[in-house]
Amino acid sequence: MTFAATLAAVIAAVLGTSFLSGIFGMLGGLILMGLLLLVLPVPAAMSLHAVTQMTSNGWRALLWHRLILWRVMPGYILGSAAAFAIFTWISFQPPAAWVYISLGAVPMIAILVPAHIAPDIRRPYASTVLGFLVMSIQLLSGVAGVLVDIFFFRTDLDRRQIVATKAFAQTLGHIFRLAYFSLVATHAEISSDVPLWVFGVSIASAVAGATLARLVLERLSNRAFLMWTRGLGVTVGAVYLVRGLYLMM
Repeated sequence: MTFAATLAAVIAAVLGTSFLSGIFGMLGGLILMGLLLLVLPVPAAMSLHAVTQMTSNGWRALLWHRLILWRVMPGYILGSAAAFAIFTWISFQPPAAWVYISLGAVPMIAILVPAHIAPDIRRPYASTVLGFLVMSIQLLSGVAGVLVDIFFFRTDLDRRQIVATKAFAQTLGHIFRLAYFSLVATHAEISSDVPLWVFGVSIASAVAGATLARLVLERLSNRAFLMWTRGLGVTVGAVYLVRGLYLMM
């Protein structure tokens, strides 16, 4: 592939997936992770995905910062740090098949949790449990946004509160993940597969996609937001689950 074609592909992939994430809060990252795994080894894909999603979520959190539920963040950070410490201690690096299976299974789990037992992020200790679970899944698959939905979508929170709080929480998660894969893989392994210019283009495209998505989210109803998020999440998850099982054969 020529430099121009590669550049166009990177911009299209990151811009499109950041736009989706800006609307639905997680689908873009789910799709981008699958695309990166097609062309990069797991450590390089995880690192590039972490930088891109950290930018996209961070910019989205900044755009909606007034709607973030700040009171749940201390517990979330505590849970994330605990999971990070455990995974760093065992130095676990998942194979690509496991990553795909995790990507596919998480949306299914999120949908299958019955409404009467679905947790609420505002309940005591819920944010700590969520932080631990999300960090663990992020280190296994790179994407845990659908898992976060379990703690939000059975509540009476507005769609903008959901997107804002998830964006900030996931920004923290991607920072942890980037640090983790920088520890379990050498810088040489990552830089040899991902030129530095790709990181720069990805960051700029992520900001642009998140900014454009705000215009759509403002016009979307809460009902449509929930319907499309669940439907698309299950569809993408099914594709990844099949891909992961195929790689295991």
